[in-house]
Amino acid sequence: MVELGRILVVKLADLGDLLTATPALRALRTRFASAEITALVTPHTAALLDGNDAVNHVITFPKGLFDSPQSWLSPVSGAHALQLASRLAVQLRRGHFDGAVLLHHFTTRWGSAKYRALIGAAHVPVRAGLDGGGARFLTHRAPDRGFGARHEADYWLDVVATLGARHADAVPSMELHLAASEIAGAALRWSQLRASPQNVAVLHPGSGTFSVARRWPADRFAAVGDSLASQGLLVAIVAGPGEDDVAASVRSAMRSPSIFLHGISSPRDLAAVLKGCRLFVGNDSGVMHVAATVGVPVVAVFGLSNHRAWGPYPPLRHRVLRLDLPCSPCMYVGHGLGTPRGCPPRTCLEELSPDLVTRATSDLLALSVPHATSVGGSNDGA
Repeated sequence: MVELGRILVVKLADLGDLLTATPALRALRTRFASAEITALVTPHTAALLDGNDAVNHVITFPKGLFDSPQSWLSPVSGAHALQLASRLAVQLRRGHFDGAVLLHHFTTRWGSAKYRALIGAAHVPVRAGLDGGGARFLTHRAPDRGFGARHEADYWLDVVATLGARHADAVPSMELHLAASEIAGAALRWSQLRASPQNVAVLHPGSGTFSVARRWPADRFAAVGDSLASQGLLVAIVAGPGEDDVAASVRSAMRSPSIFLHGISSPRDLAAVLKGCRLFVGNDSGVMHVAATVGVPVVAVFGLSNHRAWGPYPPLRHRVLRLDLPCSPCMYVGHGLGTPRGCPPRTCLEELSPDLVTRATSDLLALSVPHATSVGGSNDGA
């Protein structure tokens, strides 16, 4: 059995992607209780690991500058990228890591080359990750059968299992540890709104910036909002950066009153506000994953994106609504990217009726009972 004292975990991705890695981090901490575990993540996701005792240190790196070889072609951007990469190489080498865990799919030659270079710069002898046939630089391999063959969170658990690390829970959960002050701040916000989160259904009609084609039409969200309001729930609408217009469209299309949760400055603030809410309805997005992580029952609308890979986790606690079309999903299927912009008709979303979604919300509401927001438990770690 391999023994490791300094472990580097690499997850250079967006908010939801990092959250799907947290069960694997917990499994590593359980197996290597005294190890120093360092997470290499993007700057905008690093705060999600605050308060998580599965991680000792965090290194941030702007992965977006290296998404394609073209980033190196410009004299200015290329020089900047080279400088950043050199600094990271020095930092990794100083970490003296004896194990590296790569929580990524190696689906392109460029991607494989990037991570092979990263691990080579760190001189890590034990290297675990997914292998779909092109990751010979790994020493410990979990099979990559393609996007959606396993949920992303389960894939990362497969990777750490190659090192003997397994989650203690039969049904693992994603983790986001909120401080008591953050929970108190959210409680103050709800008090100022004269609302109790236990009676709130949250709608998120956005989808993040990676693919706006994932958005179900605003008028459909409005119909679902009116249905929830008719059941005595207060409907609150949340928007990510640049999504205020679509949130406003939903509010204007609703017949019932709603509130707009504006001024949420960070993913952690968002998590604190969502925690304790009765229900969440939204598209495939990082916001959806935040809601699932803090224990809110989620009804997720999926069209072109791969629900088997990125549905709310764990799946049995939530509902995914989609049309079972031959062409869907068309984004991240097999071992390829697919079509993040979808097709012009977007039949998978345009023909998904509000009635299907409202029935799913009724199912989840019947299964859940209002619960008090408290400090403690696996997701609020005060």
